[in-house]
Amino acid sequence: MGHSGHPSPLMTDLLRHSGGVAIIDGGLATELERHGADLNDPLWSAKCLLTSPHLIHTVHTDYLEAGADIIITASYQATIQGFEAKGYTTEEGETMLRRSVEIACEAREAYTKRCKEAQHDIDSSGKVLKQRPIIVAASVGSYGAYLADGSEYSGIYGEAVNLETLKEFHRRRVKILAESGADLIAFETIPNKVEAQVINHNSQDSYRLVACHNNALFLSQCWIKSCRDAETGKQNTMAV
Repeated sequence: MGHSGHPSPLMTDLLRHSGGVAIIDGGLATELERHGADLNDPLWSAKCLLTSPHLIHTVHTDYLEAGADIIITASYQATIQGFEAKGYTTEEGETMLRRSVEIACEAREAYTKRCKEAQHDIDSSGKVLKQRPIIVAASVGSYGAYLADGSEYSGIYGEAVNLETLKEFHRRRVKILAESGADLIAFETIPNKVEAQVINHNSQDSYRLVACHNNALFLSQCWIKSCRDAETGKQNTMAV
């Protein structure tokens, strides 16, 4: 949403052209592996930001050719802390976060150019080449995804992890992604109620619901996916 509280022009345009229903891409890691990537690593799909960014570009393109209106960046498990644990500097980790958005935007740009040059919305091989608004969503995984110990599904992070821990974990990462050219932020597989509250309600933090559009910062819509209360096990998905 813009400062006036209205949806951004890009989101409005997308919903108008898609009849009110937009198609999100599918699993990134599965497709990366299908293209030959080895993701046996704590960074998971984010490993390809270091080793094979061309495969990420290919998968984004595959989904666009299948008709996706929204492509999600390879930043789900890309964290500054995770890159540091692999021996990279803070600056290098931040560069990889920015690169995840750049790759998606580059794939969108190349695909859009092909659509403009195409004579038909669907080519002879069945690939969709229809001109339409396309949104890049910057993926943000949970603290548990960074731990890579399965807690991204349980939401049980231990007593040492509190609200301040989670605020600090998300703050810099989301700010970088928001300033890198993404149209919205996708908080995915958030299994912990406190973590969802940090993301959704902490209006004093500069990263809350921010996204970049046309090189300017706007308050924007986002989605928070797979929220689970670690105590009750109740799971919800919310859009804000």
